[in-house]
Amino acid sequence: MKHFVTPANPMRSQFKPLADYNAQHFAWTCQANGVGTLTLNRPERKNPLTFDSYAELRDLFAALKFATDVKAVVITGAGGNFCSGGDVFEIIGPLLEMSLPEQLEFTRMTGDLVRTMRNCPQPILGAIDGICAGAGAMMALACDMRLGTANSKTAFLFTRVGLAGADMAACALLPRMIGQGRASELLYTGRVMTAQEGLNWGFFNALHEPQDLLAKTQALAAELCAGPTFGHSMTKTMLQHEWAMTIDQAIEAEAQAQAICMQTQDFQRAFDAFSSKQKPVFGGD
Repeated sequence: MKHFVTPANPMRSQFKPLADYNAQHFAWTCQANGVGTLTLNRPERKNPLTFDSYAELRDLFAALKFATDVKAVVITGAGGNFCSGGDVFEIIGPLLEMSLPEQLEFTRMTGDLVRTMRNCPQPILGAIDGICAGAGAMMALACDMRLGTANSKTAFLFTRVGLAGADMAACALLPRMIGQGRASELLYTGRVMTAQEGLNWGFFNALHEPQDLLAKTQALAAELCAGPTFGHSMTKTMLQHEWAMTIDQAIEAEAQAQAICMQTQDFQRAFDAFSSKQKPVFGGD
């Protein structure tokens, strides 16, 4: 039995830098401007996930909550593809030999990956080229923004392997992104959503040439890093939490959120810059 358990105290001291994090199952780099780039790097298999890579991804996004040097994250894949989903032989085969409690432990872990992506304070941007399928499509969906190419092929293909289209919060996230009818079609049929459909339906924020995709995504991430990063984290928090609020609750929650942001130095910096007709230089505090 393979357990998917995070160490009892994985971060030991809470707030720490992640620039020098030594990833074991994917590539990780962090630029001085605060952009962290995570690259799924099994290109010979179109970058599938394994039990170990699921767990490490989950733990990295959980640790980002306490990172001191990462202000935005870019997720991409090596070799012209994003991610083909769970590895057929390294995940699906072993799952067939597991008991129901063991299988449930696994499916809860995969859901925890989406949960930690949505709950980490940094904006996450997906640079999505080529195949983006199954769990890879869910990682893309969990990003705050997605940039693709004309070659992007996104498929929520869980029904193609005899499962429900309900996986890793697909039935909650996808309808909110592209609408109930379109989401129902993709989740029932498992068919490919083309890049143009993804752009037209709001899944992709923009399409770029493959050779420009990563640089364009990192440039957008750098733009966010140069902004009021505490304000960005508050924006992400409210986008997440207000799904379950009434309008009256959302109005009150946003009033409190803005009042908190008014206590930051970045709010003062913006006023001072405006007063002197300069562009504000934000510090994230």
